[in-house]
Amino acid sequence: MFKRASNSRQWLIAIILVSLLLRIGTALWLGDSAEPISGAFDQYSYDALAQRVLAGKGFSFPTNWYPFTLPDEPTAHWSYVYTLYLAGVYALAGHHPLVARLIQVGISGLHIWIIFRIGRRLFGEATGLVAAALTAIYAYFIFFNATLMTQTFYILAVLAVVDLTLDVIENPTRRGWIWLGIAIGIGAVIRQTLLIFSPVLLVWILWNIRRRIEWRAVLISIAIIAAFILPWTIYNYFTFHDFLLLNSNGGYWFFSSNHPGQGTNFNPNFAAPLPAELRGLTEPAIDRALYRQGIDFIFAEPGRFALLTLSRVQDYFWISPSENSTLLSNWGRVLSFTFYLPFMLIGLALSARAWRACAPLYLYIAFDTILSLTTWAAPRYRLPSDALLIVFAGLTVVSLVARLALPRLDPLKNGK
Repeated sequence: MFKRASNSRQWLIAIILVSLLLRIGTALWLGDSAEPISGAFDQYSYDALAQRVLAGKGFSFPTNWYPFTLPDEPTAHWSYVYTLYLAGVYALAGHHPLVARLIQVGISGLHIWIIFRIGRRLFGEATGLVAAALTAIYAYFIFFNATLMTQTFYILAVLAVVDLTLDVIENPTRRGWIWLGIAIGIGAVIRQTLLIFSPVLLVWILWNIRRRIEWRAVLISIAIIAAFILPWTIYNYFTFHDFLLLNSNGGYWFFSSNHPGQGTNFNPNFAAPLPAELRGLTEPAIDRALYRQGIDFIFAEPGRFALLTLSRVQDYFWISPSENSTLLSNWGRVLSFTFYLPFMLIGLALSARAWRACAPLYLYIAFDTILSLTTWAAPRYRLPSDALLIVFAGLTVVSLVARLALPRLDPLKNGK
């Protein structure tokens, strides 16, 4: 057993090293500037925001900025925490985006480790290692781990939340609840969608441990989440003199993605203009108003909304080459999600026998998919789900190998 653990550790280290080399090469290729390249336009905005913060201008832009930010006006549209990460790197190393890219690449090694942990816990050592290897060479991750956007940190937070959820369900200690609260809190301030998902996850955990609940530990976990969010709520109140929990981007995404201008065929490049009557309001007020208008669009034309949502499927599950993409992007797409998808789907079917243990993964994938298909659909928003789906792809590979050549490795026949 000791020898097997040692071999697994060696394989995992080798996989992480390969992963880091691929991502370092991508970071060097992207270089020491933050240009608005295809699939990663937001890195240009984050870079500009970080420089403004360092210059003492706060979270603002020097000119009119997407989607409706005026020059020198405070904005909560972008992740505060990720902006501060970039500002911190620039403060220490100068304006060198490459340094920030390389730090993210180093942190991305944790993705591989947590994927291994989740795969091993659910389906055994071999599945964990295969899932880790599949993650290491997944083209979308290689690219986005090196871009100056929230994906690296948010995906890591989602994986940590799922791993810690499995821990808490198995052994609901106070320490486990504390770490789960920290992971959710960090993830929520990076991207607030995790905060929307957390009540669903909490209900599932409590239902599973209903006879072992320590309510004090649960309340401590919730308090920790609140402690991550509250400083930004207070900051927003003093900045805008209005209530805003975290960021103000959700309303615009919901409004623009369901706008009548979208028709029945979703256009990811469509940017709905801000209604004239909302100009001059604070960002929190605009955010609330845009949510209301988005809901009005849906109730006014439910048939159009249904067709629009259906059209978003091809944008979210983008599998075919496109003339609008570069040759490198097309090959990256085909050799990652397009190639992995059958293995992911087969693995989901195989995992049905262990559905209760896999439920936290199912829940997040379902939540992420529904949210994107009803708002903004793009492959980069699917990546946290891809990370979890790769566990099931690993299960497929190991199951096929086991059934064809090595039955003793079969994760389903051996009780995993």
